[in-house]
Parts: sequence; C-alpha cells; structure tokens
Amino acid sequence: MLGSFRRIGIGSVVLAVTFGALTCAAQQTITPAQPVQRSSAPTALVAARPKSPQVDADGNATFTLAMPNAQKVELHLENVREPFAMTKGADGAWTVTVPKLAPEYYSFAYDVDGTSVIDPHNTTLKTSFFSTQNVFLVPGQPSMPWEAADVPHGEVHHHFYRSKIVDYNSEYYVYTPPGFDAKSGKKYPVLYLLHGYSDDPTAWTWMGKANVILDNLIAQGNAKPMIVVMPLGYGTMDMISRGWAVWRDPETTARNFRDFGRVLYEEVMPRVKAEYPLSDKREDHAIAGLSMGGAETLLVGLNHTDDFAYIGAFSAGGIGETNFAPLFPAITPQTGAQIQSKLSCCGSRVGSRTGFSRRTRS
Repeated sequence: MLGSFRRIGIGSVVLAVTFGALTCAAQQTITPAQPVQRSSAPTALVAARPKSPQVDADGNATFTLAMPNAQKVELHLENVREPFAMTKGADGAWTVTVPKLAPEYYSFAYDVDGTSVIDPHNTTLKTSFFSTQNVFLVPGQPSMPWEAADVPHGEVHHHFYRSKIVDYNSEYYVYTPPGFDAKSGKKYPVLYLLHGYSDDPTAWTWMGKANVILDNLIAQGNAKPMIVVMPLGYGTMDMISRGWAVWRDPETTARNFRDFGRVLYEEVMPRVKAEYPLSDKREDHAIAGLSMGGAETLLVGLNHTDDFAYIGAFSAGGIGETNFAPLFPAITPQTGAQIQSKLSCCGSRVGSRTGFSRRTRS
C-alpha cells in the first residue's frame, strides 16, 4: 500500500509541476485586454432630421420621406381627393411640394407601395379607431384662433370609468378655463362637445384645438369662461368593430344613438356634475357636435330642451332622411320656442346632407 501511495504521490507531483509550468507560460504570453473607449453621448452623434413637412411663409409645404427601397410613394392630404405623387431623389428620399395651403391644421399620411405609413419625423399625431395620421400647421398672418398664443391657458383633464351601458372601459376629457378654481364657489357654464364617427375623445383637442380656441376667445373677451366636456361618443362599440359597413345596419345605428343618450345622461353627466362646479341654469347649458356627434347633438338636445338652451349641429349625419317625428318626440311648438340658439350647418366636403339640414331647420 505504501508503494502504491508513493507511486501516486510521484505521479501527482509530476502532473502538478507540468500544469504549473504550462500555466506560467500561458500567463507570460497573454496580453491584458485594453479598456474600450466609450462615448459619453447618450445616443449616436447624428443630427436630427428637419421637421416634416417644411412650410414656408407662402404656405408651400414640402414633404420628405426617406424610403430608398420603395417603388412608389404618395402623399394623402386631408380634404384632398387625389393623392400627390412623390419623386425619388438620388439620396433615396421621396419629396413633393404642395403649394399655397390656406392657414389651417392638416392631417396627412404616406402610401408606400400600398401600405399607409406615418412620418417618423413628425411627432404630432391625430388618432382614431381606424388610423393614425400626422398633423402639421400652416400658420396664419396674423395668427388664427386655433394657434397657441401668449395668453392665459386652461387645462384639459382626462377621466376614465367603466361604462356599464356600453360594457367598455370608457373615458372623457374636460376643459377648464384659465384661472379655474373648484373651491372658489363660482359656477361655470358647460358645453358638451361630441366627436364624429371613427374618432375618439381626443379629436376636439388634438386636432380640433378646442382648448386653444377657447383660451384665445376668453382672452379676447369673446367667450365666457366655461367648462367643456368631451366624452367618447358611442352607445355601442359595434360601431367600431364592424367598421364603416355598420351604417348599412339601421338597427345597430339606432341602438348606438339611443344608448349614447343614456351614456351621456346616466354615466357622464352625473360624474361631471359631481367633479366640477357647473351652473344649474338651463341658459348656461349647451351641446354641439360634428358628423355623428352632430346627429347625437340633435337627438339629445332637441329631446331635452329643458336642459339645453343652445344646440349646434355641424354636418350632422347618420340619422337618415325619412320620418323624423319618432326620433324627436319632445319637439313641440312650446319646446321649440325654448331654444335660444340652434345652429345646423354642413361643410362642402362632407357629402350631400343639405336636404337633411333643411328639413331639421324646418
């Protein structure tokens, strides 16, 4: 056993010595790694691209989109029926200039080989349930009412709640005017402002600039300080899940209009009254809306003239042009006389709804 122990011991020593020699040799030939020099900049040192589009003093807007591998790129501009063909440059960027646009906010998107694409260098967006588009301003000289000015500004508050009527996680926005103080004891007039089809409650502030317009009007003394409520305008989300084809289904559209009235009266209005100091006076209550929201304005406002003294319907659509009597059971010569102001108008680009407007006026 001792011999075995000695043989094992000698072998182990030889192995240890050999391993040690190799390790020393390796240590002598390996060069320590040099530390990597890193930039202190948080991102790559590349200049930001110019804001898109570029708008000059004459209202000419130049659009640029870098898509070097694209075969065809077009610009789709709000309220222009035909797209603008874009030209590819040697650098792979596509450009087009649209001349002499009137002072206004415009939305736009690109079509790249058949796919809608937003501008990655324009961070101002207009969202809806069906699409997202970029937005840009052609400023006026002098500035227009919807352009931000050096005046006191109000605030836009975002509220969330669960709608039991719609079975949906819903929301609404509330504008409060400059200097608003909920604890002051002051009661404010209220305007309920309703968006159009496919839009969401951001439409009136993100694209319509309602808060900016009110800031400017209040500063000029042309509007009273007021609270504006902008709710999600659907009585059923089938209106969205089924797309534009839903308008061919009179049952669903009728349910949408009917249940939105319930949403407004049973869910939104009680919350707003509990959260904000609203005037109880009927003459301090108004309702207005665009397109689908215009139709909802007529259906709610004209059937509740005891609540609303002012009604504004803009390009109202979706009610149809048949028998209106069942839709407006509350309208009588007496209730009609209660309305201090009713505005019903149509835009030239919304479609042929002038017959509807003439008949609602009558």
